[in-house]
Amino acid sequence: MGESKNAVDAALEKLQHDSFKYFLHETNPANGLVIDKTEPDWPSSIAATGLALASYPVAVERGFIPRAAAVERTLTTLRFFWNSPHGPEPDATGYRGFYYHFLDMRTGRRAWQCELSTVDSAFLLAGALTAGQFFDAPTSDEEEIRTLADALYRRADWQWAQDGGATVTHGWKPESGFLKYRWEGYDEALLLYLLGLGSPTYPLPEDSYAVWASTYQWERSYGQEYLYAGPLFTHQLSHIWIDFRGIQDAFMRGKGIDYFENSRRATYAQQQYAIENPLKFEGYSRHCWGTTASDGPGPAIIKVNGVERQFFNYEGRGVPYGPDDGTIAPWCVVASLPFAPEIVLPTIDHCIHRAKLTELNLYGFKASFNPTYPVKGGNRNGWVSPWHYGLNQGPIVLMIENYRNGLLWHVMRNCPYLATGLRRAGFSGGWL
Repeated sequence: MGESKNAVDAALEKLQHDSFKYFLHETNPANGLVIDKTEPDWPSSIAATGLALASYPVAVERGFIPRAAAVERTLTTLRFFWNSPHGPEPDATGYRGFYYHFLDMRTGRRAWQCELSTVDSAFLLAGALTAGQFFDAPTSDEEEIRTLADALYRRADWQWAQDGGATVTHGWKPESGFLKYRWEGYDEALLLYLLGLGSPTYPLPEDSYAVWASTYQWERSYGQEYLYAGPLFTHQLSHIWIDFRGIQDAFMRGKGIDYFENSRRATYAQQQYAIENPLKFEGYSRHCWGTTASDGPGPAIIKVNGVERQFFNYEGRGVPYGPDDGTIAPWCVVASLPFAPEIVLPTIDHCIHRAKLTELNLYGFKASFNPTYPVKGGNRNGWVSPWHYGLNQGPIVLMIENYRNGLLWHVMRNCPYLATGLRRAGFSGGWL
């Protein structure tokens, strides 16, 4: 964006406001649940609902909605989760303080026989704690927000979620018990472990974090040395709530950087990957990049310009090891704005003004596009996702705000549970 600061601010605020409208219009006002994506008859995502809870304070500060409306929405959501069916029954909403990944938008009960998700519950609880910190007025409604947010967080039984192991399991199903996968290797579970360590009721033991960190991969890729995780979102989601600038755990002290700098390097590696474009996809450039978990045009295997290409549908795309099928997700670039504005702002500008990826869209950017995938009609962006996803909209709203004034970071610095979790994980320095 080679424009004045005022013009850049105006463009960011419009993108932020348009993205927030997803939570205004794709939420059930009776229970506060947010739809996972805009496809008809789709269920709610508890992670998207947590991002909505974190976004309401931003909307208040920006004047997108009145404080009273944000309080009403927040209270509706928290009351629903506190009062919803909670137990081992297969059609409950949650169990042991955790919630099912997908919930029926109307009834709020488990959808699709999905798993009780530990990491998605962490995003939901982080949103609740944000509300509890932000809504600090001495009114009965805001006092109830604080009480419910605290109670929901305290109910999560992190020790149960370990299933006898050192690390935390991905989840649990009433039909078959705990999933075989555990949160190991650097990823978005950083937030999960810190919330688990900070619990006053069922805290993770301190060695749980050390065992998790022992599975890290430090790599050199596309000119950067950094703690590896492939999809870009894994370097962003925990940072929505926690300002990692200047604070370090044992691993980062050993490397002489912090997790914020690590995300900056991962962002640069993504851009350089697109510049070098080893698989020769259409459209990749210094101003057109962003590989992450996203919607895609597949599944399909198609010969494009003499090259057989495999295309995926929703997939955890990553850099540098893939999978990569030429799909670009603008939202994940925006979510790196605090880390590397010097390369993110020109890319946002390209996506808005040259690729025109916000035209005729209700909620800012569409989820993803793929210029390599052949479509009828010759759209220069190739395949464009027909849907919006709550998990994409939230980081746009929240990371633009953190870039502009650090609102979420300042609010959550005052959350005693997160501060406790960070210290128990061995973090020190900086604002701690």
